[in-house]
Formats: sequence, structure tokens, C-alpha cells
Amino acid sequence: MAFVITDPCRGEKAGECVNICPVDCIEEGTNQYFIDPDLCIDCGACVAACPVNAIVDEHDLKPEQEEYLEAAEEFFV
Repeated sequence: MAFVITDPCRGEKAGECVNICPVDCIEEGTNQYFIDPDLCIDCGACVAACPVNAIVDEHDLKPEQEEYLEAAEEFFV
């Protein structure tokens, strides 16, 4: 997985990332959007488009943000 959508998206769901993604790998969940780890091509377009800075490279996640990686993996099972 290249990118993970974290807490600032929860409840916000602005959606700009969905429209900019060239491979349509971002889907809307109940409380936030999720990036499909199997479809993401690691282009980074979503990072620049996110108005709330919620999208983080998985390698830059803080320990308290690991839950968002797990939530994304579970969402796309």
C-alpha cells in the first residue's frame, strides 16, 4: 500500500482525492474514504488534492495512525 487516509478525513469526507485519482482506487466508507492497496499506483495525486492533509505515505505513519492502515486493509477484503 502506498498511501493511507487518516483521521482528518474522518467525518470531513471532502472527496477531492476521489476525483483526481487516475485509477479510481479511492472508495467512500461510512465515516471516511479509503485507498485500495491493491489498485493504488503510488502516484501521489491524492496527497496534493486533499484539502485536510489526511493522506499519508504508509511509511510515514505515526504509531497512533497504524489503525488507519488496518482499517483500509479490512475495508477492501
